[in-house]
Amino acid sequence: MDPAESERGAPDAELPLIAYRLGRLGPEMALAPAPLRREWMDQTARRSAYHCLPMVIANQAGWFILSGHTFQVRWSGGHDVDALRVFYLDGGPPYPAVSTFGRGVLTFHIPYLMRTPPGYNLLVRGPANWPRDGASPLEGIVETDWSSATFTMNWQITRPDHTVKFMREEPIAMIVPQQRGAVEQFHPVIRRLGDDPQTAVKHRSWARSRREFIGATHVVPAVTWQDHYLRGTDQDGTKAPEHQRSLRLRPFRDATGDERQATVGDG
Repeated sequence: MDPAESERGAPDAELPLIAYRLGRLGPEMALAPAPLRREWMDQTARRSAYHCLPMVIANQAGWFILSGHTFQVRWSGGHDVDALRVFYLDGGPPYPAVSTFGRGVLTFHIPYLMRTPPGYNLLVRGPANWPRDGASPLEGIVETDWSSATFTMNWQITRPDHTVKFMREEPIAMIVPQQRGAVEQFHPVIRRLGDDPQTAVKHRSWARSRREFIGATHVVPAVTWQDHYLRGTDQDGTKAPEHQRSLRLRPFRDATGDERQATVGDG
């Protein structure tokens, strides 16, 4: 058993996520678990960005689809399809990134038909916490438990007359399974904090500690963060019933006989 599974309990049943490879042979758009690291986070002072655990978890919460080519995109600012031009710098056909919709939208044709278990959708989004100058990813939710259609990944180019470069083996999409209807089961409500005395006490303790900490950092610059959330504890040391500091997603196992393994470096 995987050590991570033994810590949080083995799942009741496996949930298959299947990618049926389509189309002609060519530069593969590989599939790989999204890594923890990001290049811009590595460059923060003392790599302090990695102490933001919610962001670190989001980095890993899905699988990347990687570009099989290096290419550049340039948009004139016009609304026509021809206003967006794609210049491939390596690799042969098929060329998946094209201008289809106009208005500066870059479209990737994904060479897989995805299948999720009954009742699960697939959120198709940009790679989490992977900013790109001049281009913004557009998100979609696909009912991949029944649809026989493929989907595309789209990016809105945001700066006319600016060259945007996508590198080979760089992520162009992130796929995240979601249980259909789960978000609709929530009943949102706004209440006064005092309606929950226990939560109010814990929050006031945190707020007081935070104020004291921020004041202390002006005197002791070496102390730059608090780590209660990182450790999964309240200010009084109470441990969270469930807490994750990292995710361990399984890689796609190639069952086609091609023996190609999808991997991704840290971005």
